[in-house]
Amino acid sequence: MKGLGRRQIGGREVRRFQGVIYDHYRRHGRRLPWRKTRNPYRILVSEVMLQQTQAERVVPKYGQFIEAFPTFESLARARSSTVLKVWQGLGYNRRAIALKKTAERVVSEFKGTLPKDPETLKGFPGIGPATAASIAAFAFNKPALVLETNVRTVFIQYFFPHKGKVSDEEILALLERTLDRKNPRKWYNALMDYGAMLKRLHDNPSRRSLQYRKQGPFEGSNRQVRGAVIKVLTQRRCASISQLAAVLDLSEEKIGGAVAQLQGEGLVHTKRGVVHLG
Repeated sequence: MKGLGRRQIGGREVRRFQGVIYDHYRRHGRRLPWRKTRNPYRILVSEVMLQQTQAERVVPKYGQFIEAFPTFESLARARSSTVLKVWQGLGYNRRAIALKKTAERVVSEFKGTLPKDPETLKGFPGIGPATAASIAAFAFNKPALVLETNVRTVFIQYFFPHKGKVSDEEILALLERTLDRKNPRKWYNALMDYGAMLKRLHDNPSRRSLQYRKQGPFEGSNRQVRGAVIKVLTQRRCASISQLAAVLDLSEEKIGGAVAQLQGEGLVHTKRGVVHLG
């Protein structure tokens, strides 16, 4: 199947492709806790957690988070500092605050019921097109086009085995053609599991995507400093820049820059020179 490009694939090719994906899923499908529920809140939590984080890391934290905040209402009422404390270990802490803000909007504007429409979902904090489509598919079994890293990996490896810089437009045309519209929930679970398998066997085929961007090293990065600041604040509740610098053995200038960014994202605030969570 070399060089299919943008052309429509035939029904036989579609069935062959679906057969390969579903056969692997029947034999090797992953048992993930969020696959056992149709609760839109729980699926929302899992989808936000899975942004830029592998499923294996999400599993234990997902259970802890659902236990601490079992509903939209409980998450909306929670203090930001409490939410961040439970979130610790997943990284990208702004996702936790975005999730809390989404819960607040669902409660205040939608009477505690998550909307089904992907376009509406994209209006919530931290929910982009891919996450909105995933929520629509997994929570409501809607035939949305879900294009995330594992799905992208499957289509690049299967349909473009020798091509570099594969565009999302090329993939989306094939994704729409091959979508199991009767059961998109099952289909995307199968696709994602097949993609996870491909990443273990190959040198990450998604690197041949036109959209691929190599992430910089975490060690010593500003992202690491920001995460360390949040971790200290979840333990101490508040600290000055100089105290944070001393605890983390970093310059006050570096800590100050990280705190400024965190404050801009609403993760921390300062009062009389003291940094507080939320």
